[in-house]
Amino acid sequence: MDQEQLIQQADELGKLFIAKKLRRTTAESCTGGQLAVALCAAENTPDFYSCGFITFNDDAKSNLVNVRPETLARYTAVSQQTVEEMVAGAIARSGEDIGVAISGYAGPDGGPDGTPAGTVWFAWGHAENIKTAVKRFEGDSVSVLQQAVVYAISMLKEYVTHSER
Repeated sequence: MDQEQLIQQADELGKLFIAKKLRRTTAESCTGGQLAVALCAAENTPDFYSCGFITFNDDAKSNLVNVRPETLARYTAVSQQTVEEMVAGAIARSGEDIGVAISGYAGPDGGPDGTPAGTVWFAWGHAENIKTAVKRFEGDSVSVLQQAVVYAISMLKEYVTHSER
């Protein structure tokens, strides 16, 4: 997907959020703000997106979005437990309705625990209804990051489309 198509997807997502009178926040690790960049390029961004947190290392995850050090020590930064805490923390800190969190190993190396490069965890939803998924993307790190952003947008579109709020 090229940049123009990505912005089109972000526009569609923004329109869904605006139609449902919802706002969102992001907590990104491996994508380093690339999801936020796509959202900021969409139309009427301030009407559906207030802020994002880039939490590349463990200290940032703990300090900015309240991931517990015990969670990071036990499960690592690239885990279901961590992204659940990231999205819950981002929602709590921002006061927004819906959040999305992304943490993974884009490459070229995987995790010290043997998790392969290309593994990315996602969490999204309302504070009381958080969904998670793990994906394994192929390609170089730039490709993995782009695929992760595209996947996050598509999952949010699906979630908001079927949300009763």
